[in-house]
Amino acid sequence: VSGLSTEVHTVPFSLEYRVFFKNEKGQYVSPFHDIPIYADKDVFHMVIATKHPLNTIKQGVKKEKLRYVANLFPYKGYIWNYGAIPQTWEDSGHNDKHTGCCGDNDPTDACEIGSKVCARGEIIGTKALGILAMIDKRETDWKVIAINVDDPYAANYSDVNDVKRLKPGYLEAMLEWVRRTRNEFAFKAEFKDKDFTIDIIKTLVTKKINGKRISCMNTTVSESPFKCDPDAARAIVDALPPSCESACTVPTDVDKWFHHQKN
Repeated sequence: VSGLSTEVHTVPFSLEYRVFFKNEKGQYVSPFHDIPIYADKDVFHMVIATKHPLNTIKQGVKKEKLRYVANLFPYKGYIWNYGAIPQTWEDSGHNDKHTGCCGDNDPTDACEIGSKVCARGEIIGTKALGILAMIDKRETDWKVIAINVDDPYAANYSDVNDVKRLKPGYLEAMLEWVRRTRNEFAFKAEFKDKDFTIDIIKTLVTKKINGKRISCMNTTVSESPFKCDPDAARAIVDALPPSCESACTVPTDVDKWFHHQKN
């Protein structure tokens, strides 16, 4: 997206760590709401962000401790670039006709399978190739399979069947990876095709109500009741605790391999 930049607050691997997004005027914006869903016809933006005011990037936290992605043997961390499609929302009050479950109250997740390891906070244009419907605690959690339009091999991919043909074993590895943290899928764990995927994304576009766990604060969506002025956005940043510039160490468990135990 032209003119967007990021600003880092404090240091990685700390509770205070944040990455804010700014427009060409240096004003703070929300990557969920102020970045358009489309980069071009049938090309979707993809970005990493969170549920907090201005949807800043922050370290995952569980039970007041920093959370990391475990290395589930034979994989190390995520096996794709993980992010979300802006201006989408999986409605927790709507029963999905395909899965029979309501949404998980998050933007639509995207798993980008190109050759480049993207940087934290990077915004890319992607082609949607397919989609997987996961069920987590009786909530629908869609995972879009996509490829960066700037990937040198992007032209070879038009549908999920191209992934099966050109990256043999990749989709199977993806299923194996997510099965270790989630056990239930819709459609018998079948990856749906591009047309199905685009129809799903189009049904999940911007809503005008505040999600239970998502801040809808934005600076550009004119019809949104949650639009704020630049000063209100800056106040979110100014209210953060003082930066902790001392080096933070990563727990030793982060670099361990974990082996899945089948029952």
